[in-house]
Amino acid sequence: MTISFYKYQGTGNDFVMIDNRNLALDKTDISLAKKLCDRKFGIGADGLILIENHPELDFEMVYFNADGTQSFCGNGSRCAVAFAHKLGIIGKSTSFMAIDGIHQAIIQGEKVELKMGDVSSIEKSETFFFIHTGSPHYIEYRTNVSEIDLISEAQQIRYNDRFEKEGTNVNYVQKLADNSLKMRTYERGVEDETLSCGTGATAVALSGFLEHQLASPIKIQVPGGELEIKFKHLHNQQFTDIWLIGPAKEVFSGEISS
Repeated sequence: MTISFYKYQGTGNDFVMIDNRNLALDKTDISLAKKLCDRKFGIGADGLILIENHPELDFEMVYFNADGTQSFCGNGSRCAVAFAHKLGIIGKSTSFMAIDGIHQAIIQGEKVELKMGDVSSIEKSETFFFIHTGSPHYIEYRTNVSEIDLISEAQQIRYNDRFEKEGTNVNYVQKLADNSLKMRTYERGVEDETLSCGTGATAVALSGFLEHQLASPIKIQVPGGELEIKFKHLHNQQFTDIWLIGPAKEVFSGEISS
């Protein structure tokens, strides 16, 4: 079978996008996601996204990590919104379904603003934060994240007794001089460093508010560019009206034989 696809990226987080409204692809076939995302033998991507019809909302985003597992993906969602707009499914605003529930989004020029779920529980210890923003994130502050041997250090956390079974993303963060943070991320499901992580940037921004009293909006510098997080703090560890903002761009399109 020949599959038509598009390649999108959001601050370096890259995805294979497929219009599956006709349900031609079997989304239970995990091997397909692995094949398409393989950077040596496939198209190459951090994840695979299928756009499908939804009975009540504009569309449904079905997301697979590069290893075939499923989770919520913030940058992937933003790219899905841009792709749905290209397909003519939506205008400049939308409500769509993801694995963690309903999300709203707005297209502003080349940027997509994605509304994230509320956060009401944050674990804070002397050395790290653990925050769930649709996906779980372990966050640790360092003085110079560029010098970290990220893969080696992150895997010690990702595969420790607590996180090995369910997995966690690992984020190392550095406070910059202005109202911004620098972040590097090891992503579960990709099992490698990625150039950006939307749910990670969101979690890191909330930790920046709690750790350094940074004010919304907070800019997050990632290896692939810059993201912006807006939010409202209710009290204690409760946050609402959280928006992940950044570019989502088409890179190329093509066909591949499955």
